[in-house]
Amino acid sequence: MTETDLPRPFRPQSRWVRSVGLMIFFSRWLQAPLYIGLIIAQIIYVIVFMVELINLGGDVWISLTVPGDDGGIHVEEAAIMLSVLGLIDVVMIANLLIMVIIGGYETFVSRIRLEGHPDQPEWLSHVNANVLKVKLAMAIVGISSIHLLKTFIEVGDLAARGTPIDSSPTETITGNVYTWDGVLWQVIIHMVFILSAIALAWIDRMSQSGHATPPATVLAPAVAPEPVAALTAAPARREIEGHAPAASSGIVLHLTQLGQLRDAGVVTDAEFLAKKTELLARY
Repeated sequence: MTETDLPRPFRPQSRWVRSVGLMIFFSRWLQAPLYIGLIIAQIIYVIVFMVELINLGGDVWISLTVPGDDGGIHVEEAAIMLSVLGLIDVVMIANLLIMVIIGGYETFVSRIRLEGHPDQPEWLSHVNANVLKVKLAMAIVGISSIHLLKTFIEVGDLAARGTPIDSSPTETITGNVYTWDGVLWQVIIHMVFILSAIALAWIDRMSQSGHATPPATVLAPAVAPEPVAALTAAPARREIEGHAPAASSGIVLHLTQLGQLRDAGVVTDAEFLAKKTELLARY
């Protein structure tokens, strides 16, 4: 063995190296203002939700109280459905923000210490970077589905009104403008989101199966050998136990017959008791 092959002696890190390491470690707190900003965005989405809900209620109230040209009440079902989908869209984006805020802070900044808390989210107990990415991808797929459904409803409403969508821009009931190419690209982008979520879920599953520990081998407990006396007494014990049911059934049969003879008046009570005592003593 040469001198170059010898292991180098351990040298403790210098103070400035440890200081740089601690500075890098504590730099994770620079992300805390980012999550606080997302909390502010969450508050803004709550305000947007309430405004859209008030507008929806106002539109429904006007539809119910103001008669149409023919004097009847007309409620635009497509408009109400689109407004409800808009509310669902806001809620799903808010859920996405919650997952990013809580999961990201728990994963990259610091532990929140919610063990045993009754309101702890179920997914937070096993959150990590891979799980967070999969959940975010699924949330994005859900949001994209809502947007695509709104597009289909608006395009279907155009077709119902006799103005089908074509290559030229067409305005819908909500004021949005669609083209056939735009709708097609929305479908393609939605499919890309779905494939991305499936790929992330597959990668996460493969990583979990790669780190899975093999099941522990359970050894059967050693059986102590029976003593010689117990082995010798076993046949006799089995023989006695085998005759016990037969003896019991014989006593029951004799006592039943004696009881029938006593009831018929052939045997007196004294004779019945004497015979019963004799049978019990015999067996």
